[in-house]
Amino acid sequence: MRIVVIGGGLAGSSAALALHKAGFDVGVHEAHPHAGDDIGAFLTLAANGARALRQIDVVAEAGFALTGLRLTDSTGSELAKSTLDDGFRCLRRSELCAQLQAELRRRSIPIEFGARLTGVEQDGTGVLARFADGRTAEGDLLLGADGLHSAVRGLIDPVPERYAGQRVFYGYSDHVPPHEPGRIEMIRGSGTAFGYAVEPEGRTYWFARLPAPPLDGEPGPALRERLLAALRSDATPAAEIVASTEDVLATDARDVATPPPWRSGRIALIGDAAHAASPATGQGASMAFEDAVVLAKALRDHGSTEVYERLRRPRAENNIVRSADLTASDYAERPEVVERLRRDESGAEPEPQWHRPV
Repeated sequence: MRIVVIGGGLAGSSAALALHKAGFDVGVHEAHPHAGDDIGAFLTLAANGARALRQIDVVAEAGFALTGLRLTDSTGSELAKSTLDDGFRCLRRSELCAQLQAELRRRSIPIEFGARLTGVEQDGTGVLARFADGRTAEGDLLLGADGLHSAVRGLIDPVPERYAGQRVFYGYSDHVPPHEPGRIEMIRGSGTAFGYAVEPEGRTYWFARLPAPPLDGEPGPALRERLLAALRSDATPAAEIVASTEDVLATDARDVATPPPWRSGRIALIGDAAHAASPATGQGASMAFEDAVVLAKALRDHGSTEVYERLRRPRAENNIVRSADLTASDYAERPEVVERLRRDESGAEPEPQWHRPV
Protein backbone atom coordinates (compact mmCIF):
# COMPACT_ATOMS: atom_id res chain seq x y z
CA MET A 1 0.00 0.00 0.00
CA ARG A 2 1.25 3.45 -0.98
CA ILE A 3 0.22 6.22 1.45
CA VAL A 4 0.37 9.93 0.61
CA VAL A 5 0.71 12.03 3.80
CA ILE A 6 -0.34 15.68 3.57
CA GLY A 7 1.47 17.66 6.27
CA GLY A 8 5.01 17.28 7.55
CA GLY A 9 4.49 18.57 11.09
CA LEU A 10 4.21 16.50 14.25
CA ALA A 11 1.16 14.49 13.16
CA GLY A 12 2.31 13.86 9.60
CA SER A 13 5.91 13.01 10.42
CA SER A 14 5.00 10.64 13.26
CA ALA A 15 2.34 8.97 11.09
CA ALA A 16 4.84 8.43 8.30
CA LEU A 17 7.34 6.89 10.73
CA ALA A 18 4.68 4.56 12.18
CA LEU A 19 3.34 3.54 8.77
CA HIS A 20 6.85 2.90 7.45
CA LYS A 21 7.64 0.74 10.47
CA ALA A 22 4.44 -1.23 9.82
CA GLY A 23 5.65 -1.99 6.30
CA PHE A 24 3.94 0.62 4.13
CA ASP A 25 5.36 2.78 1.33
CA VAL A 26 4.98 6.38 2.52
CA GLY A 27 5.67 9.84 1.15
CA VAL A 28 5.21 13.15 3.03
CA HIS A 29 4.16 16.43 1.38
CA GLU A 30 4.51 19.65 3.39
CA ALA A 31 3.07 23.00 2.27
CA HIS A 32 5.71 25.16 3.98
CA PRO A 33 8.85 25.76 1.93
CA HIS A 34 11.42 24.61 4.49
CA ALA A 35 9.89 23.29 7.73
CA GLY A 36 6.53 22.02 8.79
CA ASP A 37 5.80 23.78 12.03
CA ASP A 38 5.62 26.97 14.05
CA ILE A 39 9.09 28.19 15.04
CA GLY A 40 8.14 29.87 18.28
CA ALA A 41 5.65 27.89 20.34
CA PHE A 42 6.53 25.27 22.93
CA LEU A 43 4.52 22.32 24.17
CA THR A 44 4.42 19.78 26.95
CA LEU A 45 4.92 16.26 25.74
CA ALA A 46 2.80 14.13 28.07
CA ALA A 47 3.66 10.63 29.23
CA ASN A 48 1.18 8.99 26.85
CA GLY A 49 2.72 10.88 23.94
CA ALA A 50 6.21 9.78 24.96
CA ARG A 51 4.98 6.16 25.10
CA ALA A 52 3.51 6.46 21.62
CA LEU A 53 6.78 7.89 20.26
CA ARG A 54 8.70 4.98 21.75
CA GLN A 55 6.47 2.66 19.73
CA ILE A 56 7.98 4.16 16.59
CA ASP A 57 11.50 4.12 18.04
CA VAL A 58 11.71 7.84 18.79
CA VAL A 59 12.71 9.40 22.11
CA ALA A 60 12.32 13.18 22.32
CA GLU A 61 15.76 14.73 22.79
CA ALA A 62 15.08 18.44 23.01
CA GLY A 63 13.79 20.44 25.96
CA PHE A 64 13.82 19.30 29.56
CA ALA A 65 12.01 16.80 31.76
CA LEU A 66 8.99 17.73 33.89
CA THR A 67 8.47 15.70 37.05
CA GLY A 68 5.98 17.72 39.06
CA LEU A 69 3.08 20.17 38.91
CA ARG A 70 2.11 22.80 41.51
CA LEU A 71 -0.98 25.00 41.62
CA THR A 72 -0.95 28.36 43.41
CA ASP A 73 -3.47 31.20 43.65
CA SER A 74 -3.23 34.94 43.01
CA THR A 75 -1.58 35.48 46.41
CA GLY A 76 1.11 32.88 45.78
CA SER A 77 -0.40 30.41 48.25
CA GLU A 78 -0.06 26.74 47.33
CA LEU A 79 -3.36 25.05 46.56
CA ALA A 80 -2.27 21.63 45.35
CA LYS A 81 0.63 19.74 43.84
CA SER A 82 1.26 16.38 42.24
CA THR A 83 3.93 14.37 40.49
CA LEU A 84 3.96 13.73 36.75
CA ASP A 85 4.51 10.39 35.09
CA ASP A 86 7.87 9.57 33.54
CA GLY A 87 8.20 10.92 30.02
CA PHE A 88 6.85 14.46 30.46
CA ARG A 89 8.96 17.08 28.69
CA CYS A 90 8.75 20.77 27.92
CA LEU A 91 10.20 21.58 24.50
CA ARG A 92 9.79 23.78 21.47
CA ARG A 93 7.41 22.42 18.87
CA SER A 94 9.87 23.22 16.10
CA GLU A 95 12.64 21.21 17.81
CA LEU A 96 10.49 18.11 18.06
CA CYS A 97 9.31 18.57 14.49
CA ALA A 98 12.90 18.87 13.29
CA GLN A 99 13.83 15.65 15.11
CA LEU A 100 10.96 13.76 13.51
CA GLN A 101 11.80 15.10 10.06
CA ALA A 102 15.44 14.14 10.54
CA GLU A 103 14.26 10.64 11.43
CA LEU A 104 12.24 10.55 8.21
CA ARG A 105 15.39 11.25 6.25
CA ARG A 106 17.40 8.72 8.25
CA ARG A 107 14.85 6.04 7.37
CA SER A 108 14.81 7.17 3.71
CA ILE A 109 11.17 8.27 3.86
CA PRO A 110 10.76 11.05 1.28
CA ILE A 111 9.47 14.46 2.37
CA GLU A 112 8.73 17.21 -0.14
CA PHE A 113 8.44 20.84 0.93
CA GLY A 114 6.51 23.62 -0.78
CA ALA A 115 3.79 21.13 -1.74
CA ARG A 116 0.52 23.00 -1.09
CA LEU A 117 -2.48 20.77 -1.71
CA THR A 118 -5.07 22.13 -4.17
CA GLY A 119 -7.18 19.09 -4.95
CA VAL A 120 -7.65 15.34 -4.63
CA GLU A 121 -9.11 12.84 -7.08
CA GLN A 122 -10.04 9.35 -6.03
CA ASP A 123 -11.64 6.29 -7.59
CA GLY A 124 -11.89 2.60 -6.88
CA THR A 125 -8.22 1.98 -7.55
CA GLY A 126 -6.36 4.87 -5.98
CA VAL A 127 -6.05 8.53 -5.08
CA LEU A 128 -4.25 11.43 -6.75
CA ALA A 129 -3.13 14.58 -4.92
CA ARG A 130 -2.53 17.80 -6.86
CA PHE A 131 -0.31 20.61 -5.58
CA ALA A 132 -0.17 24.31 -6.37
CA ASP A 133 3.17 24.10 -8.22
CA GLY A 134 1.92 21.41 -10.60
CA ARG A 135 3.33 18.41 -8.76
CA THR A 136 1.16 15.36 -8.17
CA ALA A 137 1.35 12.29 -5.93
CA GLU A 138 -0.47 8.99 -6.34
CA GLY A 139 -1.27 6.38 -3.73
CA ASP A 140 -3.78 3.94 -2.32
CA LEU A 141 -4.63 6.18 0.65
CA LEU A 142 -4.29 9.91 1.33
CA LEU A 143 -3.79 10.94 4.95
CA GLY A 144 -4.65 14.49 5.99
CA ALA A 145 -2.24 15.53 8.76
CA ASP A 146 -2.37 19.23 7.94
CA GLY A 147 -3.57 20.65 11.25
CA LEU A 148 -6.40 22.81 12.49
CA HIS A 149 -6.91 24.63 9.18
CA SER A 150 -6.80 21.34 7.25
CA ALA A 151 -7.34 21.53 3.50
CA VAL A 152 -7.97 17.78 3.51
CA ARG A 153 -10.76 18.09 6.09
CA GLY A 154 -12.46 20.50 3.70
CA LEU A 155 -12.60 17.71 1.13
CA ILE A 156 -14.33 15.32 3.55
CA ASP A 157 -16.55 17.64 5.57
CA PRO A 158 -15.68 21.36 5.83
CA VAL A 159 -16.37 21.68 9.57
CA PRO A 160 -15.05 25.10 10.67
CA GLU A 161 -12.92 25.60 13.74
CA ARG A 162 -14.47 27.42 16.69
CA TYR A 163 -13.04 30.21 18.83
CA ALA A 164 -12.83 28.85 22.38
CA GLY A 165 -13.09 32.27 24.08
CA GLN A 166 -9.47 32.71 25.12
CA ARG A 167 -6.26 34.15 23.83
CA VAL A 168 -3.17 32.10 24.53
CA PHE A 169 0.02 34.09 25.18
CA TYR A 170 3.46 32.55 25.42
CA GLY A 171 7.12 33.43 25.41
CA TYR A 172 10.60 32.91 26.85
CA SER A 173 12.15 35.03 29.57
CA ASP A 174 15.63 35.31 31.03
CA HIS A 175 14.07 36.23 34.37
CA VAL A 176 14.30 33.20 36.66
CA PRO A 177 11.56 33.23 39.32
CA PRO A 178 11.57 30.98 42.40
CA HIS A 179 11.05 27.45 41.17
CA GLU A 180 11.81 23.81 41.71
CA PRO A 181 13.75 22.09 38.90
CA GLY A 182 11.50 19.97 36.70
CA ARG A 183 8.24 21.41 38.04
CA ILE A 184 5.63 23.27 36.04
CA GLU A 185 4.04 26.05 38.06
CA MET A 186 0.32 26.70 37.40
CA ILE A 187 -1.09 29.97 38.76
CA ARG A 188 -4.79 30.54 39.21
CA GLY A 189 -4.59 34.30 38.90
CA SER A 190 -7.30 36.87 39.45
CA GLY A 191 -7.65 37.44 35.71
CA THR A 192 -5.77 34.74 33.87
CA ALA A 193 -4.45 31.19 33.99
CA PHE A 194 -0.66 31.28 33.93
CA GLY A 195 1.97 28.56 33.80
CA TYR A 196 5.75 28.46 33.68
CA ALA A 197 8.72 26.13 33.96
CA VAL A 198 12.44 26.90 34.05
CA GLU A 199 14.88 24.95 31.92
CA PRO A 200 18.18 23.79 33.48
CA GLU A 201 20.06 26.51 31.55
CA GLY A 202 17.96 29.15 33.32
CA ARG A 203 15.40 30.30 30.76
CA THR A 204 11.74 30.49 31.72
CA TYR A 205 9.11 29.05 29.37
CA TRP A 206 5.68 30.52 30.09
CA PHE A 207 2.13 30.69 28.80
CA ALA A 208 -1.06 32.48 29.81
CA ARG A 209 -4.74 32.01 28.92
CA LEU A 210 -6.85 35.16 29.02
CA PRO A 211 -10.55 35.61 28.16
CA ALA A 212 -10.70 38.09 25.28
CA PRO A 213 -12.23 38.62 21.84
CA PRO A 214 -10.42 36.92 18.94
CA LEU A 215 -7.22 38.54 17.75
CA ASP A 216 -7.82 41.16 15.07
CA GLY A 217 -4.55 42.74 14.09
CA GLU A 218 -3.76 44.07 17.57
CA PRO A 219 -0.08 45.13 17.66
CA GLY A 220 2.42 43.34 19.86
CA PRO A 221 2.92 46.13 22.45
CA ALA A 222 -0.84 46.39 22.97
CA LEU A 223 -1.06 42.63 23.49
CA ARG A 224 1.72 42.76 26.08
CA GLU A 225 0.02 45.59 27.98
CA ARG A 226 -3.35 43.81 27.90
CA LEU A 227 -1.76 40.74 29.48
CA LEU A 228 0.28 42.71 32.03
CA ALA A 229 -2.84 44.58 33.12
CA ALA A 230 -4.40 41.23 34.03
CA LEU A 231 -1.30 40.10 35.96
CA ARG A 232 -0.03 43.13 37.90
CA SER A 233 -2.55 42.98 40.74
CA ASP A 234 -1.48 39.44 41.71
CA ALA A 235 1.29 38.62 44.18
CA THR A 236 2.92 36.11 41.82
CA PRO A 237 6.00 36.14 39.53
CA ALA A 238 3.80 36.20 36.40
CA ALA A 239 3.90 39.94 35.63
CA GLU A 240 7.68 40.14 36.08
CA ILE A 241 8.17 37.13 33.81
CA VAL A 242 6.09 38.71 31.04
CA ALA A 243 7.64 42.16 31.48
CA SER A 244 11.12 40.70 31.01
CA THR A 245 10.12 38.80 27.84
CA GLU A 246 11.42 40.35 24.63
CA ASP A 247 8.79 38.85 22.29
CA VAL A 248 5.32 38.17 23.68
CA LEU A 249 3.46 35.96 21.22
CA ALA A 250 -0.27 35.33 21.11
CA THR A 251 -2.78 33.16 19.31
CA ASP A 252 -6.46 32.30 19.63
CA ALA A 253 -7.52 29.10 21.39
CA ARG A 254 -9.60 27.20 18.84
CA ASP A 255 -11.06 23.74 18.46
CA VAL A 256 -13.33 21.71 16.21
CA ALA A 257 -16.59 21.63 18.14
CA THR A 258 -18.17 18.81 16.13
CA PRO A 259 -15.42 16.58 14.73
CA PRO A 260 -16.18 15.56 11.13
CA PRO A 261 -15.99 12.02 9.78
CA TRP A 262 -12.37 11.00 9.73
CA ARG A 263 -12.69 8.94 6.54
CA SER A 264 -14.14 9.25 3.06
CA GLY A 265 -13.24 6.64 0.50
CA ARG A 266 -9.46 6.65 0.19
CA ILE A 267 -8.98 9.75 2.38
CA ALA A 268 -8.44 9.78 6.16
CA LEU A 269 -7.59 12.38 8.81
CA ILE A 270 -5.22 12.38 11.77
CA GLY A 271 -4.28 14.76 14.59
CA ASP A 272 -5.72 18.28 14.70
CA ALA A 273 -7.14 17.88 11.20
CA ALA A 274 -9.52 15.31 12.69
CA HIS A 275 -10.04 16.38 16.31
CA ALA A 276 -8.45 19.70 17.24
CA ALA A 277 -8.98 20.63 20.91
CA SER A 278 -8.29 23.89 22.70
CA PRO A 279 -4.86 23.76 24.41
CA ALA A 280 -6.00 23.55 28.05
CA THR A 281 -5.22 19.84 28.52
CA GLY A 282 -1.87 20.07 26.75
CA GLN A 283 -2.64 16.90 24.81
CA GLY A 284 -2.53 18.04 21.17
CA ALA A 285 0.81 16.53 20.17
CA SER A 286 0.43 13.45 22.35
CA MET A 287 -2.98 12.63 20.86
CA ALA A 288 -1.52 12.92 17.36
CA PHE A 289 1.26 10.48 18.26
CA GLU A 290 -1.30 8.00 19.58
CA ASP A 291 -3.25 8.42 16.32
CA ALA A 292 -0.14 7.55 14.33
CA VAL A 293 0.44 4.29 16.20
CA VAL A 294 -3.20 3.17 16.09
CA LEU A 295 -3.55 3.99 12.38
CA ALA A 296 -0.42 2.04 11.47
CA LYS A 297 -1.59 -1.01 13.42
CA ALA A 298 -5.15 -0.81 12.08
CA LEU A 299 -3.89 -0.75 8.50
CA ARG A 300 -1.31 -3.46 9.13
CA ASP A 301 -3.61 -5.86 10.98
CA HIS A 302 -6.99 -5.06 9.42
CA GLY A 303 -6.32 -3.05 6.25
CA SER A 304 -8.92 -0.65 7.59
CA THR A 305 -9.16 3.04 8.47
CA GLU A 306 -12.57 2.23 10.00
CA VAL A 307 -10.88 0.30 12.81
CA TYR A 308 -8.55 3.25 13.42
CA GLU A 309 -11.43 5.71 13.73
CA ARG A 310 -13.50 3.38 15.89
CA LEU A 311 -10.63 2.96 18.37
CA ARG A 312 -9.54 6.58 18.46
CA ARG A 313 -12.67 8.72 18.12
CA PRO A 314 -14.07 8.27 21.68
CA ARG A 315 -10.75 9.18 23.31
CA ALA A 316 -10.16 12.14 20.98
CA GLU A 317 -13.66 13.55 21.41
CA ASN A 318 -13.36 13.15 25.18
CA ASN A 319 -10.20 15.28 25.06
CA ILE A 320 -12.06 18.02 23.14
CA VAL A 321 -14.78 18.09 25.80
CA ARG A 322 -12.31 18.05 28.73
CA SER A 323 -10.24 20.82 27.20
CA ALA A 324 -13.28 22.97 26.46
CA ASP A 325 -14.48 22.44 30.03
CA LEU A 326 -11.15 23.58 31.45
CA THR A 327 -11.14 26.55 29.10
CA ALA A 328 -14.58 27.61 30.31
CA SER A 329 -13.92 27.02 34.02
CA ASP A 330 -13.33 30.61 35.09
CA TYR A 331 -10.24 30.76 32.84
CA ALA A 332 -8.10 28.80 35.32
CA GLU A 333 -7.50 25.43 36.91
CA ARG A 334 -9.36 25.21 40.23
CA PRO A 335 -7.87 23.24 43.12
CA GLU A 336 -10.55 20.56 42.83
CA VAL A 337 -9.57 19.82 39.22
CA VAL A 338 -5.79 19.85 39.51
CA GLU A 339 -5.72 16.08 39.92
CA ARG A 340 -7.89 15.74 36.84
CA LEU A 341 -5.46 18.02 35.02
CA ARG A 342 -2.66 15.66 35.96
CA ARG A 343 -4.68 12.70 34.64
CA ASP A 344 -5.51 14.59 31.46
CA GLU A 345 -1.87 15.40 30.78
CA SER A 346 -0.73 11.91 31.69
CA GLY A 347 -3.34 10.24 29.51
CA ALA A 348 -4.25 8.22 32.58
CA GLU A 349 -7.81 7.36 31.57
CA PRO A 350 -8.28 3.90 30.01
CA GLU A 351 -6.55 3.61 26.64
CA PRO A 352 -7.36 1.40 23.64
CA GLN A 353 -4.97 -1.45 23.05
CA TRP A 354 -2.55 0.66 21.03
CA HIS A 355 0.46 0.10 23.24
CA ARG A 356 1.53 -3.29 21.86
CA PRO A 357 4.61 -2.95 19.64
CA VAL A 358 4.13 -2.19 15.95
